[in-house]
Amino acid sequence: MGVVEERAGALRQDQFEELARYGDRVEESLRLEFINGKVREKAMPDGDHDTIIEWLTRRCIQADQNWWLYAERGLRVESYRKGNARPDGTLAPSGAFAGQGEWASPDDVLMVVEVTSYDSDTDQRDRQEKPVAYAQAEIPVYLLIDREVCEVTVYSEPEGGKYGRAETAAFGKTVTLPDPVGMELDTEPLKAWVR
Repeated sequence: MGVVEERAGALRQDQFEELARYGDRVEESLRLEFINGKVREKAMPDGDHDTIIEWLTRRCIQADQNWWLYAERGLRVESYRKGNARPDGTLAPSGAFAGQGEWASPDDVLMVVEVTSYDSDTDQRDRQEKPVAYAQAEIPVYLLIDREVCEVTVYSEPEGGKYGRAETAAFGKTVTLPDPVGMELDTEPLKAWVR
């Protein structure tokens, strides 16, 4: 797992997208992202990871039946959309990605979700690079469910390529997912899905 290409600017987005299509055909478990000029392999989710996405999907649909939490939806992110990410969850209106290809526009996205994996790239990928990439794409809310430290961080108010707000709470607390999501999330159940 890790960085496939270190040289910033050495790979164009169209080249990455072709590489990702080829990688998907070669190895079903190979999931690639292109963030900050680097191709990264994304860890495969474990059962607890999947259960967290299932739980969050139910919460989102309870809040608004016209929403769907899309798992592993490919998005164009970063400045001028020259990056490619596969958030663990992408909250958008139902049908928002109809007619779009593997790498969709983030224009209709309300929130992206990342659930940390137990790998060496989590800190760099989910805690450092993804908040910048998602803010640059002007995604209103980024929810980081950090299983390593048993905390959630809610990033919001993207402006100038950064999130203006980041609120962190321990698992077990209720957090507010600000507009356009506009819902309260009791994180108590997350305690059951950590190592």
